[in-house]
Amino acid sequence: MATTPSDASTPSKPGPRRPASFKRIALLFIGAVTGTMLVGLLIIVFALAMAYPNLPALDTLTDYRPKMPLRIFSADGALIGEFGEERRNLVRLKDIPDVMKKAILAIEDDRFYEHGGVDYKGAVRAFLHNASNSGARQGASTITQQVARNFFLSSEQSYKRKAYEILLSWKIEQNLTKDQILEVYMNQIYLGQRAYGFASAAQIYFGKSITDITVAEAAMLAGLPKAPSAYNPVVNPKRARTRQQYILQRMHTLGYITPAQYAAAKDEELRIKTDSSEFGVHAEYVAEMARQLVYEQFKEETYTRGLNVFTTITKADQDAAYLALRRGVMDYERRHPYRGPEAYIDIPKSKEEADEAIENQLAEHPDSDDIVAAVVLSASPTAITAVTASGEEIKITGSGLSFAQNWLSAKAPPNRRVKRGAVIRVSQDGGTAWSVTQMPEIESAFVAVDPSDGAIRALVGGFDFNRNKFNHVTQAWRQPGSAFKPFIYSASLERGLSPSTLINDAPISFDAGQTGGQAWEPKNYDAKYEGPMSMRRGLTKSKNMVSIRILHKIGAKYGQEYTTRFGFEPAKNPPYLTLALGAGATTPLQLAGAYAVFANGGYRVSPYLITKVTDASGKILSQANPDEAGVESNRVIDARNAYLVDSMLKDVVRYGTATKALSLKRTDIAGKTGTTNDSIDAWFAGYTSKLVGVAWIGYDQPKNLGNKETGGGLALPIWIGYMQKALKDVPVEERPVPDNMIQVGGEYYYAENPPGTGVQSLDVGGTRAPAEEKVNDAVKNDLF
Repeated sequence: MATTPSDASTPSKPGPRRPASFKRIALLFIGAVTGTMLVGLLIIVFALAMAYPNLPALDTLTDYRPKMPLRIFSADGALIGEFGEERRNLVRLKDIPDVMKKAILAIEDDRFYEHGGVDYKGAVRAFLHNASNSGARQGASTITQQVARNFFLSSEQSYKRKAYEILLSWKIEQNLTKDQILEVYMNQIYLGQRAYGFASAAQIYFGKSITDITVAEAAMLAGLPKAPSAYNPVVNPKRARTRQQYILQRMHTLGYITPAQYAAAKDEELRIKTDSSEFGVHAEYVAEMARQLVYEQFKEETYTRGLNVFTTITKADQDAAYLALRRGVMDYERRHPYRGPEAYIDIPKSKEEADEAIENQLAEHPDSDDIVAAVVLSASPTAITAVTASGEEIKITGSGLSFAQNWLSAKAPPNRRVKRGAVIRVSQDGGTAWSVTQMPEIESAFVAVDPSDGAIRALVGGFDFNRNKFNHVTQAWRQPGSAFKPFIYSASLERGLSPSTLINDAPISFDAGQTGGQAWEPKNYDAKYEGPMSMRRGLTKSKNMVSIRILHKIGAKYGQEYTTRFGFEPAKNPPYLTLALGAGATTPLQLAGAYAVFANGGYRVSPYLITKVTDASGKILSQANPDEAGVESNRVIDARNAYLVDSMLKDVVRYGTATKALSLKRTDIAGKTGTTNDSIDAWFAGYTSKLVGVAWIGYDQPKNLGNKETGGGLALPIWIGYMQKALKDVPVEERPVPDNMIQVGGEYYYAENPPGTGVQSLDVGGTRAPAEEKVNDAVKNDLF
């Protein structure tokens, strides 16, 4: 077949196959990926839809009841103790200052009130920031997500956990308002130092209510949730400040604070509480007593239910008692020789190694309030240079060395010399100059009681609770010595004696047949005898011979039985003549309750510590119902008896062994000193009609306090130190004379027992006792 010219000159051209094929492949790939993503998304949605109904109920959030610690308060509202794993103050959002809320939002979730539980914009921003590796990594968890995690999830890092966190966040947002979520977060979050919630953290780190915090303090607290240990201002102050400054900058950038506030806050010097367990008042023994009493009733709920315990003590009284006891004990220490350093270390030459060695050593010798431990860097007879646990280097010269002067000499024994590496104690005693001192070995106790109902106004159970938790007020059973004599005198008034009865202050002896063992020849403390004297004078001068003759007359068995009406235990005060000298046993608290009978006119009141216990909402769970003076069913001795003993005890203050108390310039003070045999225990029990106080000093392992140490020299100054403050604004109150009493020759008598009747005298002219009474075979030494 012939071809035409056009066919020969026009070749065939294939179409553009390759571009069309590539486009088709790309579309297929995109479709496959999209399909896969859609399938994956559908699977995720399906999984989430299946998981959502199985999410935990939100009861713990909608009915938020966090673990709340047991809190102990003084009568005037001062927090004195807190017990529980989680230290938390539950506070409503409306009571949280705006600056605290803004500080948290600035650093944790500034879009909190805009998102629905998950901040997608924030997540993208954090992803891009972290992908660029520029600076510290950012998180994208919202406050709602943190709540979900803290309440319902573990800290496991996994996609499954994150998915549940997102679901729970959505659920939380559907069931709680934004304000409710923020309130839960601010009360639940852990912030270090066992603090849960910002209200508790404000108290622990700054010692103040959250309502009083500054902008700078709010920023410091807001930096804690991310890493409480890393940004803890107590442990890591530099890192904490760096984060605080960043938060302040964020608050300024977001317009939460003004430029002036920002400038002031970033330069503000914060005062951080370094001792997180420190409270505004030293009442550690009181807090522990209250804890034990509450635990007996509420058991394990005690530490989680948020119980609030209100005690009877007042801050002013407790402060006065604490300072008086510490001063009295340290005055005793200064009268006795220095015992030398507590320990020695070899200080390395390298400064870094030296600092570490000193820090480790001082950690084993914690400070006791104002009695500070220090390591000596250099020592000579004229100066000591030492360093304290805070790193402060101090210098001691002049009179500050006098207490340890003998131990600075090169001739001092090497094992007791004050030299480089020695651990010593120093104090400033309210001034600026340092002095060498020492930790006491003796212990002490003080308690004050309201005689109208037994409310404990102040209680100090020892010199330092952290060193010795044994409560000497309630647990130390000690011989009361002459502080017990007034109860024997009170008993004698019911057996016909009177304050004017003449009693022979002369030596007396009991042979072996009378004692059931060895012969006994008791003595007066000063070994001086004045012959016949009135019973009143016998108590004023604390004459042992007078007391023994009185008990011998009325009978030791009767004397023992009579004293039980004051609260003394018969088993601890056996019916022997040594009872007249206080050879039994009592505690300071028991003795205070007994003296309250004289103070209130004859009524028995039981000392008590807790006025009420409430739950976290303030509902009263239990309330004290104390016995009260003035209720005749509580009367244990005749009002006339109480009046006569009171008048004799006032003479002890005016003319006897307690004249130091006249420094208070009051005429309504009564009391009695007590010093046991060999000066082992020293007491003073004294009172007005409004307040009873008992002070005691002694060693835990009984031993001599010093041959010249007495209750009047040791315990009475503590009592005076307390009463100077406790009675400052209390008017003097003279006791009215009860009915059915007569006055003859300046002395009062029962109307039915006028002068010339009853027992006129005892053993005037005699020295050997009749044979009917026995002496305690176990205790035959003299007490005064």
